[in-house]
Amino acid sequence: MLKRVFTAADPGRTRLRFAARAVLGIGLAVVVCGLAGHSLTGTVTGGLAALLALFTVTDATVRGQAVTTALLPAVGLPVLAAAAGLQDHPVARDLAFLAVVGLGVYARRWGPRGHSLGVFAFMTCFAAQFLHARTDQLPELYASVVLSVLAAAAVRFGLWCYERRLPPAAVPAPPGGTGLARVTTRQAIQATAGAGFALVVGQLVSGQRWYWAVGATWWVFVNTASRGETLVRGFRRVLGTVIGIGLALLVVVPVHGDALPAALILAVSVFGIFYTAAVSYTWMMLWVTLLAAVLYGLLGVLGPGLLALRLVETGVGALGAALAVTLVLPVTTHRVTDAWIQRALHCVHACTAQAAARLAGVPDADPAPKAAELEQLLARVRLSVAPLVHPLNPMRGRKRRARRVLALLDDCAREIRGLVAVVADPEASHDARLTAACRRVEAAVEALTGGRDVAVRTAAAATEPALAHLHGLERALAELAAPLRAPSGSPLVGA
Repeated sequence: MLKRVFTAADPGRTRLRFAARAVLGIGLAVVVCGLAGHSLTGTVTGGLAALLALFTVTDATVRGQAVTTALLPAVGLPVLAAAAGLQDHPVARDLAFLAVVGLGVYARRWGPRGHSLGVFAFMTCFAAQFLHARTDQLPELYASVVLSVLAAAAVRFGLWCYERRLPPAAVPAPPGGTGLARVTTRQAIQATAGAGFALVVGQLVSGQRWYWAVGATWWVFVNTASRGETLVRGFRRVLGTVIGIGLALLVVVPVHGDALPAALILAVSVFGIFYTAAVSYTWMMLWVTLLAAVLYGLLGVLGPGLLALRLVETGVGALGAALAVTLVLPVTTHRVTDAWIQRALHCVHACTAQAAARLAGVPDADPAPKAAELEQLLARVRLSVAPLVHPLNPMRGRKRRARRVLALLDDCAREIRGLVAVVADPEASHDARLTAACRRVEAAVEALTGGRDVAVRTAAAATEPALAHLHGLERALAELAAPLRAPSGSPLVGA
C-alpha cells in the first residue's frame, strides 16, 4: 500500500499540482475568513467549503468547472439554513438529513455536476451537525461559505489554472438504465437505507457524535457503483481510520490545539488528502482522520476517548453501507464490471478508427481525446474489479482471471498511447497494411463485445511503428477472449 502511493504514475505531476493548489486555495480561504473577523466555527465552515470546491468539482472543461463552482453556494446555503433551523427538532432534523443523503446520491445521474452539488449539499448538512450550527450564526456562516468558494475559485481559475493547458478531461458517465434499473437510483435508495441504519445505531452509540456514522456511510458510497466496490471501500475506510487514529495519538494529541503546529498538520493533511485520493482510499482516509483530529483539537475536545468513538462510529457507518448494498436492490459486481469493460473496448475501437482516418489524411481525425477517455474508463474498470483482486477474496481462479484482464487492458492502453504518439507525427506514413490492421482490430473488438471468439493471428514483426502498435493491440484483444469468459461460460465475476 505504501509503495503504491509513492510509486504510482503521476503524468505531468497532475496529482502534485492538484494537492499543492488545494493547500494554497484552502489556506487563502482561511486567511480571508480570519481577516473578515469570523469565529473559529465560521473559519472551519469556510475551509471545508473551499476544500469541497477544489476536491469535488470534476467537470470536463474549465468553463464547466466554473459553472459548477458558482452553483455550490446556491445548493449549500439552503441546506445549511435547514440544518441549523432543525437542530432543536431531532426527528425533523434526522429525516431532513436522510432526504439530503438520498437526493445527493440520486443527483449523480446528471454526471459530474450532479455529483459535485450532491456532495456539497451533504457536507454542508454534515458540517452543521459537526459545528452545532444555530440560526443566529447563519449570516456569518453564509459569508464564510461565499468568501471561501470565491477564494478557492480565484486560485483554481485565476492564479493556478493548469487545466487550461490540458485537453478536456474525459469523465465517464455512470451506467445508464431507467427506473430501478438505473444504478444511481438504486444507490440513492441503498444510501438512504444505510444512512438510516447508521443514524439510529450511531445515536445509540453517541447522542453527540452520531453524524460520524452517517458520514461514513455516505462517503463509502461515493465513486462506487456495485456491491463489491462498496464493500471494499468500506473496509478501506475503516482501515484508513484505524491508521489515522494511531497517527493522531502520536502527532495531534500532544499538540493540545496549539495554533502553529496545528496549522502545519492541517496543511500536511490537506496535501495528503488531495495527493493520495486518486491512488489509495485507505491513505486518503488516514489524512482525513488526521485533519478531523486537528479540528477537534482546535475546538478543545480532542482526546483518546473521542478518537476511539470515531472508530466505532466509522465501523457503524461502514456496516450500514454493507448491509444496504447486500440486502437492498443489490447491484452485482459482474453487471457493473461488464458495462465498464464493454465501454473500454468500444473506446479502443473508436480510437483505432480515428487513428486510421488520421493516417489516411483526414484533417479533422484525432485519436487523442478517445485515448484520454480510455484511460478514464480503465480507471473505472480497475475500481470495479477491485473486490475480485482484493487480498481477502478467497476465489483464486477468478482473481487470476481478473488480474489477467487488467493486464491485457493495460497492454491495450499502452499500444493505444503509442499509436496516438505515432499518428500525431505529420510525417507518419499510411499504406494498405495499416488499413488492414485497423480493420482487424475493429473486428476483434466487435467479436469480444458480441460474445464471439477472436481469431489469433500470427504476424511477422513490424518495423513500421504504427503497424507494430496495431499488431500489439490485436494480440492483446485476442488474448482477452479467454479470461473474459471461463471455459464453462461463467462471467468474470460472480453475481
